Amino acid sequence: MFADRGEAGRKLAEKLTQEFAEQSLVKDSGLVLAIPRGGIVVGKEISQRLNLPLEVLITKKIPAPNNPELAVGAVGEGGVVYLDKELCRNLCLTKVFLKKIIAEKNKELELKKEFFRKDQPFLNLQGKRLILADDGVATGATILAAVRVVRKFKPKEIVVAIPVVALDTLTKLEQEADRVIYLEAPEMFFSVDQFYKNFDQVSDGQVIKILASR
Repeated sequence: MFADRGEAGRKLAEKLTQEFAEQSLVKDSGLVLAIPRGGIVVGKEISQRLNLPLEVLITKKIPAPNNPELAVGAVGEGGVVYLDKELCRNLCLTKVFLKKIIAEKNKELELKKEFFRKDQPFLNLQGKRLILADDGVATGATILAAVRVVRKFKPKEIVVAIPVVALDTLTKLEQEADRVIYLEAPEMFFSVDQFYKNFDQVSDGQVIKILASR
């Protein structure tokens, strides 16, 4: 169990340092992309330890009806949509419902892009080693959407960096990303917050403050 996201980020940064010990990680070819909001705290620790730039990658989770914590998919920048088809079938989600919720989440995503990036263009990711950071992965919908977003921009490598990941989701991630670096992958996984003593919600204001302090 981690004390908070900061501690998880520092421990993860330590493992990443070991992973890349014999490889060159320089600012013009490496980048930490954090998934807001919780991932920004983890990403900040990785960015500082590896001396790499920190940016945010905007995605929006598609929640299951009557269970906002359960992600059935996610939308990402560039019009990317990821759906867990098996989960959608098990929950009997209709095409009409999914079309409506995807449209809603895409609108929310555009608002978040304006809030976090202002008028800055999307990042130049081509040829770079990207470290996608989040505070934990349950179903994997959000991080899988993020991987698919950045894959479109032809990076050199996509590394998913997470403190904790559900064991049955790990295989999916390893199939999509070039590398997955994690600290824990337990079989008994109910929610990300069970692995943190302090899992207070990160506010948009905190995200802005971290980005401003880079």
